[in-house]
Amino acid sequence: MKENNSITVILDIKNQDVWEEIKNAISSVEGFHVCDKALRVQNPGTYDLLVMEIGDEPQKDIQFANTLKTSGIARDIFFTSSNTNPDILIEALRLGAKEFFIQPLKKEEVKKALLKIKGQKEGKKGEGDSVKKGKIINVFGSKGGVGTTTVAVNLAISLLELEGSPSVAIVDLKPVFGEVPVNLNIEPAFSWLEITKNISRLDPTYLMSILYRHSSGIYVLPSPTELTDLAISPQPLATLLKFMQTMFDFIVIDSGQSLDQISQAITTISDKIFLVCVLNLPCIINLKKLLDTLKKLGCPDDEHIGIIANRFHRNSDISLKEAEESLKKKISWSIPNAYKISMSATNQGKPVCTIAQGTEIGKKFKELAHTFSLNNNGKMHGGTLKKTEKGIFPLSSFFGQRKV
Repeated sequence: MKENNSITVILDIKNQDVWEEIKNAISSVEGFHVCDKALRVQNPGTYDLLVMEIGDEPQKDIQFANTLKTSGIARDIFFTSSNTNPDILIEALRLGAKEFFIQPLKKEEVKKALLKIKGQKEGKKGEGDSVKKGKIINVFGSKGGVGTTTVAVNLAISLLELEGSPSVAIVDLKPVFGEVPVNLNIEPAFSWLEITKNISRLDPTYLMSILYRHSSGIYVLPSPTELTDLAISPQPLATLLKFMQTMFDFIVIDSGQSLDQISQAITTISDKIFLVCVLNLPCIINLKKLLDTLKKLGCPDDEHIGIIANRFHRNSDISLKEAEESLKKKISWSIPNAYKISMSATNQGKPVCTIAQGTEIGKKFKELAHTFSLNNNGKMHGGTLKKTEKGIFPLSSFFGQRKV
């Protein structure tokens, strides 16, 4: 069991004997917790210390460690290797590795290095983290055909208009045949699959060479355009998103409606989750199941999960009040029904908020985006929009005391 104030350590060591030696050394020093290796497969998490073994491909191992450090997944790094090539040592030190243990290991050297890390952490208590961390906004459909992609794309575009000109990226998380490029009328050459297959290469230059910059200013990372037999692990995708947080103020994710292994892992690292629905019985039933599932998965607190009623009509068979009573949760926002405008925008490959700025639906997307703002430290907080329709509360209610 991990103690609240313990220093978390993740081991990436292939040699089982070395793994055991390192773990025993760490266990002998009070205040450290070695995480189960299985945790890293599902979710990279955030660790105080990464201990990595440099193997037969030293450049690849060092580059991957750099990715984990830059993205904030690992704060400090120890390397160990049986290779005594001085060039490898120099490269590791350039990366900022705290220690480099030549094998065979000397337990006292490891313990001494751990005590140093412990002392440094205790001395830094209360200090802020200087690493930029953008917010992951996960847009998830309660059912197919409810307009999840439309909401995600228009939210991403509208976020660009916030004060401070934030940087925005949109990621199409659907395993294949995502619709974000169609909605933006673009034909990207690459997808996130290229990055996950080469995650050890991930750095700012490589990422920007993969992303597609739309004319609006948002950066697009599409889903694969072809079926693939490659088994996709959640870990590299989660690593990619954490890395993107160091480069963008907002990362909007179009998760579609499939709650597969990848989606489950990504929801656990999302800062905000918006569930898109329409007011009909099948959607409400799915939404109730989805809310229960997210709770069981240990997703963000309930206040960080919002419901968006898309294609809302005042004369719907199911009213907002009835839906809220059934869900036992407030519907956070409503997007008015404007089918012709939405279809026209999709067919033109242009966002609704761009071609219909003066319409009610165009204004709603902009108001939705303006419930997020950036202060001078690049941190997000809620907006202060007034309460609108009965039962509809602004998203600012997610970030603090509800104002009514």
